[in-house]
Order: sequence, then structure tokens, then C-alpha cells
Amino acid sequence: MSSAATTAVTFSRIPPRRSTSRAATWWGRAWVRAVEEASYAESDLHAARQLSRSGTIGGITVGRGSLVAEVHHRADVWPVGATVPALDAVSHGAFLGVVAGESGHLAALMAGELPHRLVEQAEEAGVELLPYGGELGAACPCGAWVDPCVHALAVMLQVAWLVDGDPWVLLRLRGLTPDDLAPGHPQSDPRPDDLAVAMDAAARAARVLALADDPTTEITHLL
Repeated sequence: MSSAATTAVTFSRIPPRRSTSRAATWWGRAWVRAVEEASYAESDLHAARQLSRSGTIGGITVGRGSLVAEVHHRADVWPVGATVPALDAVSHGAFLGVVAGESGHLAALMAGELPHRLVEQAEEAGVELLPYGGELGAACPCGAWVDPCVHALAVMLQVAWLVDGDPWVLLRLRGLTPDDLAPGHPQSDPRPDDLAVAMDAAARAARVLALADDPTTEITHLL
């Protein structure tokens, strides 16, 4: 597995948002469903949605299997952590094999898309990319008796916007990075056409941050 899989990326604080839109892409909506499944009550989700749009959550750091952020709520600051199971070595290799097995998969990923067919083929290979509620773990010192608390739910709802903007946020949580699919990686077999598309990966990452910083822009997907 590439050592880059352990590299964390920090996304800038998302400014206040008026929109009540939860997700625009099918994979973003899948993330939201997992967060909703993990919540204890609808009242917690309502409070978390308000908090997620308030602009009081700091930058979110996403790494292999985990994410962290500080939540400023009322007079307190809560360090929130959340976890998603990362792929083990066997599943990691199986996913790379699925991507390499069809010419359009890498191009789609590098263009900010997560094809249904890729996810279905990955599931057939025993690799689950989309989380369910029971997989999401959370930690917050606020003392709430429910787990995840409102602070953790708010952070995870913000992550839905990041996942919406680029599915690599989800893949990074699962322990995958674009470097794993780069030329020369022992488990990658990219097509020439796909490699040309990969050259704009850095520009897409910059656009994710720009979209997150613009409260008037709905984060959908990168073109």
C-alpha cells in the first residue's frame, strides 16, 4: 500500500450557508444517509444541520480512516473526531484491480465522479466503499449521553459537502489516494487516456477548497 494513503488533507473552514440542500450527488446522498442512520433522534439531526451551516466549524482534516475538526458551539470549543473503517490490504488491492479493469473508471474518478458501475463492481469484489450508519464512529468530550453527539453529527454532515465535491474525500477515508493509481504503482494499470485526465487532479483539489469557501455556491461535482 502506498505510504501516501496515510497522508491527511485539511479542508478550509466552510463559511455560513443558508441553503438546506444536503447533497447533490448520489454518493453524497449515500454519505448523508449513513449519518442519518447513525443519529439517535431527528431532533439531534435538526440541531446538527443548523450547526453545520453556521460557519462555526473549523477546517476538517481527512485522513486514512479518520477525520477531525473543532466545533465552536456557544461558549465552548469541542475537538471532534470521527472514524470510518479503512480498507485492509486485500480490499485495497481488490479495489485497485477493479479500477484498472475498465478503461473509464480512472478517468471518471479523476474527473470528480464515482460511477455506479465502479461501486457495484467493487462490491462484487468484496469491497464496500459507501459507509452505513453502524460504521461511523465518533468522539467528542462534550459529555452528551448520545453517540454521536450533535457536534459530531454536524462535522459529518459537513463532510457530506466535501464528499459531494470530490469522491476522493470518501476514498481517502477508506485509505485510498490518487497516488495509488499513479503510473508505477505496483497495483495500478492505468490506460493512456486516463493518465491525461489525471494531470488536472491538483486543479480539482484547489477547486474543492474554493467551492467550500464560497457560501453562495452549491458544491456538486467537479467538471
